[in-house]
Amino acid sequence: MNLEQIIQATKEQMPLSRWEHTLRVRDTAMALAEGESVDLQKVELAAILHDYCKFWPAEKLMAQIKENNLPEELLLYNKELWHGPVGAEIARKEWAIEDEDILNAIRYHTTGRPGMSPLEKIIFLADYIEPGRQFPGIDKVRQMAKTNMDQALLQSLDNTITFLIEKRQKVYPLTLITRNYYLEQVMLQERS
Repeated sequence: MNLEQIIQATKEQMPLSRWEHTLRVRDTAMALAEGESVDLQKVELAAILHDYCKFWPAEKLMAQIKENNLPEELLLYNKELWHGPVGAEIARKEWAIEDEDILNAIRYHTTGRPGMSPLEKIIFLADYIEPGRQFPGIDKVRQMAKTNMDQALLQSLDNTITFLIEKRQKVYPLTLITRNYYLEQVMLQERS
């Protein structure tokens, strides 16, 4: 596995604006990783690959979901969710990445999941708070991410769920489960 080849291949999968987002996610992830017990090479690799399949046609993503026996319930929800799970499978197949932590960081960067590893939290939050993102509530999450990733995760999930409800869109069940899990984590932290 050659990082430069992966970088070039990823860049070719997306428009320039999304590539610039990917680079900002990488930089944000590297900053969030400071002081954490994470391998910086894993952080960079997961950040570079997190949106690898984002601009694939829906039919191609659908075919990959079925071919890789991914949860077919994904197809009942917004196609914006599909590229994470598919991207993890592509990283395994095309780039021989077997590290489950890297694969999970790619797989769950849009939905989250209960019990995320530090690497998964970093990629999830970096994707959410990178400097190119501008929407109500983002600055609060950016501040929280500097001191408590679980609080930042909870706030970002609350923001996402509220946005989806206001737009009358379905909320993926794993996102709700993840939100409730991190609510419990934050409440436990506040009690201790």
